[in-house]
Amino acid sequence: MSHRLLASAWARALAIFLASLAPLFAVCAYAEAAPTTRVVYAAGKIVPIPASIPHAEGDMVDQRIIPNLRWIAARYPIYVTDGYSGPLPNGEHAGCNGCHVKNSDHYNGLAVDIVPLTPSSKCDANWAGITRLALFAEPEQNKPVPPFRWVGYDGDAGHGCGNHLHLSWNHAVAPMFQLAEWVEVMAVNFTGVKPSKKKKPKAAPRAPAGPPGGIGQVLTGGVSARPHGD
Repeated sequence: MSHRLLASAWARALAIFLASLAPLFAVCAYAEAAPTTRVVYAAGKIVPIPASIPHAEGDMVDQRIIPNLRWIAARYPIYVTDGYSGPLPNGEHAGCNGCHVKNSDHYNGLAVDIVPLTPSSKCDANWAGITRLALFAEPEQNKPVPPFRWVGYDGDAGHGCGNHLHLSWNHAVAPMFQLAEWVEVMAVNFTGVKPSKKKKPKAAPRAPAGPPGGIGQVLTGGVSARPHGD
């Protein structure tokens, strides 16, 4: 075979190989792309997490973050272990009772605890997707990107690879077991959330400065060695 034919064959083989990788590169880029955010004033409601989002039986959240959870579940292998934690109108209780500290975002339905879809109590390959999600939500320590209010993972007491990831959303100040006036979310599909007639501000309002939840009252942050939690 001549050098010209050999080079041509190698070029064709390389082109085919690169073409086969293109979908993978596209998926990775799409999965890591951070959507813009918006503030939602539509009325909140504590509702069951839909089947399209893997979760523990009975888990509930504020309906305004469900589109974001769908977006996350489509890109990361998540399993939600807890969402809203508090009383229900029928007198029953949703979520893990007594598992979260005072003023936790779990009490407003605006936080979730996440583990891998394939369960593992060890920090192994099953946690790779969860670690990737944690870095997506907080690429720099103690600086979560909007719309996330607090990211609890490696370095945070009671969190991390092999334990769980905590994500909560920026929201208006609200007492425990009450719905926030507004919630900042990724601007993805808002199916099921009615549009608000209230005029939206150009910039998101400042999130409350209280503890986002956990085992200590520390301002919004993320991966750190200070006691924290959900």
